[in-house]
Amino acid sequence: MDYRILVAEDDKNINQVVCEYLKDSFYTAVPVYEGNSAKDIILGDEKIDLFILDIMLPGVSGLELLRLVKSDERRKDKPVIMLTALSDEYTQLESFNSLADDYVTKPFSPKVLVKRVEAHLRKSGAVMSVLTAGAITLNAESFEAFEEGTRLNLTLREYELLLFLASNRHKVLSRQQILDQVWGYDYFGDERIVDVHIKNLRKKLKYDVIDTVKGVGYKLQ
Repeated sequence: MDYRILVAEDDKNINQVVCEYLKDSFYTAVPVYEGNSAKDIILGDEKIDLFILDIMLPGVSGLELLRLVKSDERRKDKPVIMLTALSDEYTQLESFNSLADDYVTKPFSPKVLVKRVEAHLRKSGAVMSVLTAGAITLNAESFEAFEEGTRLNLTLREYELLLFLASNRHKVLSRQQILDQVWGYDYFGDERIVDVHIKNLRKKLKYDVIDTVKGVGYKLQ
């Protein structure tokens, strides 16, 4: 599924960094740099699954946009993360009183922000806890994987690898993308560790569903 995230942030560098991290996690980032553009999107028909709103936006403020989202019958259940340099108690209380789902103060970790996005999407029901790809079923809550109903005896890393492949079914994923998402952005080891885990995973699967794309990486059929 294509998850679309609106990033309303007037600092172009911060906006770009957030969007790049979201794209690396296979979300579609929709960047805007002032409040009026964000308001047009909220009032329009464009599909947005989660909103990241800077409070101090030119034009319409982030708090006004938050209230607009939460008063819209079509969008009120979509998560909203406030992203701001304002850390005072009053502004935080005002945000949560206006039904903000989260409040992130600058400076912040883009990696942690992406994890917050993932958690809120899962909580809102946008991300399914059970994922099916062909004969394979994965349960994100119990960390179990099944093939044609038979439980697979996977290590946690093998499960995370299979989940990432299944979440991006038919997409060719490079070894670096796999390392970043499964091992983490801070991993600086040999890329060949991916090949070793793919080999072990293939041994545990009944069907040969993981394709090697020479010179690029892997994809799940």
